[in-house]
Amino acid sequence: MLELPHTLVGAAIATAIPNPAISLPLALASHFITDYIPHWNPHLNTELKTTGKISTRSKIIILADSGAALMLGTYIAATSGNFVIIMLACFLAVLPDVAEIPYYFLGLKVGWIERLIAWQRTHQWNVKPVWGIFFQLLVIAASLYFALST
Repeated sequence: MLELPHTLVGAAIATAIPNPAISLPLALASHFITDYIPHWNPHLNTELKTTGKISTRSKIIILADSGAALMLGTYIAATSGNFVIIMLACFLAVLPDVAEIPYYFLGLKVGWIERLIAWQRTHQWNVKPVWGIFFQLLVIAASLYFALST
């Protein structure tokens, strides 16, 4: 799943449940749960194995997605009155993907990162781009509704 839906789910959780002892672990867990929603994203592992590098197209998607996630997550946190908790929830909701950055972009082959990548690859519901983006837009809309209506 792209980072924007993960981020907004984390923000929605933290706005609905302001107690960080509950919302922060839920935000982290939400990452793994939402990966079971049908979705599409660039397949970095496949690109690295087939071409030896990540495509420019994928890098642009990642940059745009991460930028949008950072801006919307920050906006929700700044307008909520609970800035720190919501920002932490947003970060925890994307943490498993962020932990993979050294592997994909720096070539750091560390055992625990490789195990995380392998685990995440087997626990995803990847579908064709049209349907995957559609379902992610539904997650984004629902998350924005809950995050901005409380």
